[in-house]
Amino acid sequence: EKRGQVIILAILLHRSLRTCAARHVRFYMPLDFNGRCPYGIYMLIRNIQRIRLGLIFSVSVMIFSCPLPAATRPNVVVILSDDQGWGDLSLNGNTNLSTPNIDKLAAEGARFDRFYVCPVCSPTRAEFLTGRYHPRSHVYATSAGGERIDLGEVTIADTFKSAGYATAAFGKWHNGMQYPYHPNGRGFDEYYGFCSGHWGDYFSPSLEHNGKLVQGEGFVTDDFTNKAMEFIEQHKDQPFFVYLPLNTPHSPMQVPDRWWNKFKDTDLTMLHRNPQKEKPVHTRAALAMCENIDWNVGRIRKKLDELKLTENTLIIYFCDNGPNGFRWNGDMKGRKGSTDEGGVRSPMLMRWPAQIKPGTRVLKNGAAIDLLPTLAEMAGIPTISKYPLDGVNLKPLLLGNDAHWKNRLIFSHWNKRVSVRNDNYMLDNSGRLFNLKTDPGQTKDISANHPDAAKKMRQAVTDWRQNVLKGFNMGNRPFLIGHSSYKYTQIPARDGTAHGNIKRSNRFPNCSYFTNWVSVDDEITWQAEVAATGKYQVELAYACPAADVGAEIQLSFNNSQVQGKIATAHEPALRGEENDRFPRIESYVKNFKMMKLGVLDLKKGSGTLRLKALTKPGKSVMEFRLLLLTRMD
Repeated sequence: EKRGQVIILAILLHRSLRTCAARHVRFYMPLDFNGRCPYGIYMLIRNIQRIRLGLIFSVSVMIFSCPLPAATRPNVVVILSDDQGWGDLSLNGNTNLSTPNIDKLAAEGARFDRFYVCPVCSPTRAEFLTGRYHPRSHVYATSAGGERIDLGEVTIADTFKSAGYATAAFGKWHNGMQYPYHPNGRGFDEYYGFCSGHWGDYFSPSLEHNGKLVQGEGFVTDDFTNKAMEFIEQHKDQPFFVYLPLNTPHSPMQVPDRWWNKFKDTDLTMLHRNPQKEKPVHTRAALAMCENIDWNVGRIRKKLDELKLTENTLIIYFCDNGPNGFRWNGDMKGRKGSTDEGGVRSPMLMRWPAQIKPGTRVLKNGAAIDLLPTLAEMAGIPTISKYPLDGVNLKPLLLGNDAHWKNRLIFSHWNKRVSVRNDNYMLDNSGRLFNLKTDPGQTKDISANHPDAAKKMRQAVTDWRQNVLKGFNMGNRPFLIGHSSYKYTQIPARDGTAHGNIKRSNRFPNCSYFTNWVSVDDEITWQAEVAATGKYQVELAYACPAADVGAEIQLSFNNSQVQGKIATAHEPALRGEENDRFPRIESYVKNFKMMKLGVLDLKKGSGTLRLKALTKPGKSVMEFRLLLLTRMD
């Protein structure tokens, strides 16, 4: 009915109307209709001289089934924090910090009591992007290619882009680097950030803009927010979909002095349920990073106010998994990596002044898989996914219409562990049953008291494993090179396999580099597939001391090869430690130097991309960070 009223109003108010006579009936059609009705309908009516009443009725039905006109659709801003956890907001009772701007989203909109994500980063992002459980898109790891969403999946950005939205993402992608796994290949017109799972330095690091390497500008969370606000201002006159996947408070624990100084000497009044496990300095750094996020949320709110976009902009805020440390989290069991409550329960806040009543409290469960169908429905646009969605439309809950809501099951999976929840119970990965409303800490197994419920949920897990995990591919897919629609291809050390003496700088590969290259028998390989035949300029990011300059390097793929010489010394110091507030577990980084290796003539097909040294005049060949292939045609 609302769509019909909007369309009728648009038709009546439009300046230019075309009249078609059908006996005694006058039918009006606007010259420029922005509701995505097929243009062919308009042309048909314009050219037909006599229209029967039956045809008029059919065309009217088609018009009323079209999506809402673009002018009435809400803008959408999705903010996703990294490793934050449910308890890292003052909204949820944590007095160790203050997050007023995030808290206001709940006061001015809707707040879910229980909302579920995955235990780790890339699966949650995949479920948000596709509306489907992450095993369906074969996301099985957080690096080395296992974070990539299958190319057959349609994303939420594809959905909004198809409806005429301007789409952009700013921050940590973590679902594939090489196009079309890249954000620009998954529906985002604009992308600025990094595609790995974590980054080695948060202060003006090397980032990318639509595939091209660029230098960051200041603290990354502030930088990503700046770029998001610039995009919003540039597209204020058309519907936009902005995805802001931040990378904090994920380690390394870096935060500007402005935020750190408040926490560095403070006493923590709320502690983890097992206080002996908590590392206070790590907690202080995480809380400082959370307050920085809150400040940036406030900046986005202010920008929307300035542009008079607040009323019709839907803001969503949630996190990707449980906290990355032992700190206060509402006495819940588990943290990041766990399928227990503390590992998968996330805050979920939605504000849309035009539709959602302030202070709305949603008591039914929701999940990341629900966001695609929910946001599409709230925007009045169709979903275009090729496969059935696992998520459901939560709009009735947001508008207070939950009288007929079914008590559904939501599954959490990681590393062969599965837990499941409904509105009453939770079954953990060991088959124990808990009442989360009375026992959020999962301290009392009640399966003996509720055998029927336990049996049904255990069977549900068995069925889910058979349905969703059957055929779950954990094998290696090739890394794609040189798509015809994209200029740049990055091939990082993260995705490579070292042979011989070569070692990775850290066991966590995302932001690592290769070192200890001491023999011409050593090499680095990637299982790759060239998507399009063409010539590619090859650049290489390296470090090499003066004593080792002169090594000849060869890059080959099947019958094609290119070679060059390390002609210039580059000895950068390790970077990142000077900004750490707590000792990191990830690799430190360096400012590697880019050199042109030459032009590689690639033929479409599969094979092994191989980087090796032909000569080694010094003690070592070089340290290697990444390859950048730029399509020349």
